[in-house]
Amino acid sequence: MKLGVLAHTFGKRPTAELAQIIADNGFNSVQLALAKALSDMDSANGKLSPGFANEVGEQFASRGVKIAVLGCYINPIDPDPVSRRADINRFKEHLRYARDFGCSMVATETGERTTYRDTYPDTYDEKSWSVLKDTLEEITEEAEKWGVHAAIEPVATHTLHTHEHMTRLFEEIPSSNLGMLFDPCNLIKQHHTEDQGAFLREVMEKLYEKIIVIHAKDVAFNAQGEKYNPVPGSGILDYPLFFELLKTYKPHIDISLEGVNAEEAVPAAKHLREVWNAVKV
Repeated sequence: MKLGVLAHTFGKRPTAELAQIIADNGFNSVQLALAKALSDMDSANGKLSPGFANEVGEQFASRGVKIAVLGCYINPIDPDPVSRRADINRFKEHLRYARDFGCSMVATETGERTTYRDTYPDTYDEKSWSVLKDTLEEITEEAEKWGVHAAIEPVATHTLHTHEHMTRLFEEIPSSNLGMLFDPCNLIKQHHTEDQGAFLREVMEKLYEKIIVIHAKDVAFNAQGEKYNPVPGSGILDYPLFFELLKTYKPHIDISLEGVNAEEAVPAAKHLREVWNAVKV
């Protein structure tokens, strides 16, 4: 099982210190969000370089920790064109130097679904889609230049909020360099709990060829129907089935643990590894 962790789970620290803590806690890979995780490296727009990336990558690699994915969570549908341009430029800069960090993908979500509801009350979904498509076409073109992947993470309340939206995205931007970061807890809505197995199977069967990285957390709904993320193993996600599907469709995919704090990370990882090892396919 290739189980890593979000690097900033252990706080924002100097690079060498953070890499050592992650290794000491038994993780051999990370999703690294530079600005959230590294206190001694200025990753502002324009500051990245091959040397910067090599320095960070070597600090992690020397401790046996691979940078599986760079997290660069921008708002690709920001209504402010100046802010959106800065975000796009930041993401493209991460793509350019991804391989110098030792990885081949950069991840983002897609902005709140209601972003344009006030200004386009009748067509806000399509307005968001149009802006998102323009942004991702530019980002994907950059990914193609450098031979890396843009990993797009759908979320139930965002512009890409169903697996059907992901299918549409891949049809409209048919690039091998555009992939999906699949977090089942982000996509699950309350009605999916009636037949969670059917939901998980449908997503995997239809999109497995485009899924390039996984997030692992848990999900539950309170009495008011509000969604929250408990520690993995204490929610409703059917991990045995999910891992069975991963072993069948994506047996060596990188998985990043999230939704935990530093104290919860090791026991949560232990639980997930036990479930993974118990699943036979």
